[in-house]
Amino acid sequence: MLTSPLRSRRSVLRDSAVGFGHLAFLHLLQQNRAAADPVINQAAAVSPDGPLSPKPTHFSARAKRVVFLFMKGGPSHVDTFDPKPLLDRDHGKPLPFDLPRVTFAKQGNLLRSPWRFKQHGESGLPVSELFPNVAKHMDDLCVLRSLHGTNPAHGGALLKLHTGSDQFVRPSLGSWLTYGLGTENENLPAFVTICPTLAHGGVNNWGAAFLPAHCQGTPIGNASLNASSVGVKHIRNQRIDLRNQRQQLDLIRSMNQDHLESVGSNAALEGRLDSFELAYRMQASMPELQDLTRETAVTQRMYGIEDPVTEDFGRQCLMARRFLESGVRFVQVTHSDSEVQWDQHGNLYAGHTKNAAEVDKPIAGFLQDLKSRGLLEDTLVIWGGEFGRTPTAQGNNGRDHNPHGFTMWMAGGGVKGGYAYGATDDYGYYAAENKMHVHDLHATILHLMGLDHQRLTYRYAGRDFRLTDVAGQVADDILA
Repeated sequence: MLTSPLRSRRSVLRDSAVGFGHLAFLHLLQQNRAAADPVINQAAAVSPDGPLSPKPTHFSARAKRVVFLFMKGGPSHVDTFDPKPLLDRDHGKPLPFDLPRVTFAKQGNLLRSPWRFKQHGESGLPVSELFPNVAKHMDDLCVLRSLHGTNPAHGGALLKLHTGSDQFVRPSLGSWLTYGLGTENENLPAFVTICPTLAHGGVNNWGAAFLPAHCQGTPIGNASLNASSVGVKHIRNQRIDLRNQRQQLDLIRSMNQDHLESVGSNAALEGRLDSFELAYRMQASMPELQDLTRETAVTQRMYGIEDPVTEDFGRQCLMARRFLESGVRFVQVTHSDSEVQWDQHGNLYAGHTKNAAEVDKPIAGFLQDLKSRGLLEDTLVIWGGEFGRTPTAQGNNGRDHNPHGFTMWMAGGGVKGGYAYGATDDYGYYAAENKMHVHDLHATILHLMGLDHQRLTYRYAGRDFRLTDVAGQVADDILA
C-alpha cells in the first residue's frame, strides 16, 4: 500500500513500531520504579490479570504440571512394555487374522521379540531387558497398553498425538493447558519444548494455532542440535542494559497504546506485544535455569551426563526438571536423531538397543529426582511415541508402523502406580481391552490437570473448538 507524504511523523512511528514491544502487564510499570535495578520482578510473582496468570481449574486437580518424554519414530510396544508369549511361540508363522485395511509397508510373518521380559517391583509389572533402570521404577508406572490412533504415517500420527487432529492445524496439548491454566511463573513461558523435531509437523506440534499467541510453545534448540549447545538465543543484550531496555519498551508502549486505542482490540497484535514483555522478563530467570553446572556432580551422574551415550538426553531431562521446578506448566523432551530414531523398519535389534541405552538411565534418574524432591506426586510424567510397531516382520529384522495398538506409560500426577491398563490382542496388533484412543488420552491428561475436556473450549471461525474435538472419554480406572 502506498504511503501518503502528508502522514505525520508520529503516525509513521506508531504504525511501524507495533512489532517491537508493549507493556501488556501494566503492573510491571508500577513495580520498582524507584529501585536502583531495572524493572524485572525477581520474585517471579504472577500478576492476577495478565494473559499467563493462573486460572481456576474446573475441579480439584491431581497434577499441577506435565512433562512429556516423547520418543519420536514409534518404539515397539511388543519389545518394551507389552510382552506377548504367543508371539514368541508362533514366530515365523502367518498372522492368524486380517491385517488393517491400510498398512504403511509390506509385512511378513510374525517376528518374536529379541529381548526377554522380566517382572519387577512389588507390582510384578513386566518390562523388557531394554530398560533395566526404568524397571526399578515399575511400581510408579501406570502402563497404558491399549492406545490406538488413526494414521500410520509419522506426520499424521505426530500431529494427532500432539494436537488431536491429523488433518488440520490445531492447537497443541501444551497450548491448550497453557490456555486453560496459565503459568506459575510469569518470568518464564508456560510451555517449553526441548530439542523438538522439525520434521513431521514441525512447529505445528507445539503451536498455538488459533489460540492466543501466549499459548505457543517455546522451543529450546531442536533435534539436530546437541543438548549441551542449546538454549534461548540472545537471552542477554550485550549492548543495552536492562534499565535502558525498559525505557525503550516504555517509549514504544506509549506509541503502541495510541495505536491500539485508535484501532480497538487486536488479539494478534496484543499477543505479539506480550511476547516481547515475556522475553524481557525471561532475562531474570532463563540464564540461571539453563546453567546445569549449578547441579551437583551426584545429580549429574544420576542423569547420566558423564556418559557420552546418555549425556544428550540426560541434559534434556535435567533441564526439564529445572523448568518444572521453576513453574513451567508443560515441558516436552524429545528423543530423536536424523539417523535412527525409534523407526526400525529394519535392524530392529541394533536400533532399539541404541535408543533405549540413550534414554533408560536419564528417565530413571529423572523419576528418582522428582520423587526425592516431592515433585512426582503432582507432576504427570508421560512416555511414548506417535505409534507402536507391528508384531509382523518387515523384511527379516524390522517392524512396520502400528497405530492400531501400542503402549505409553504415565507416572505421578494422580495415576495408579504399578498398574497396567488395557491390552492388545494375543500378538499385539490391535487394541482389544479398555481401548484408549488418542482423544481419550488427551481427555485423561486434562482431567488429571483439573480440566473438563468438554468445557475447555475456544470459539474460532464461528464454532467452539476443543482438544478432543467431539470425542474423548476419561480413563477413570487409572486414577489413584
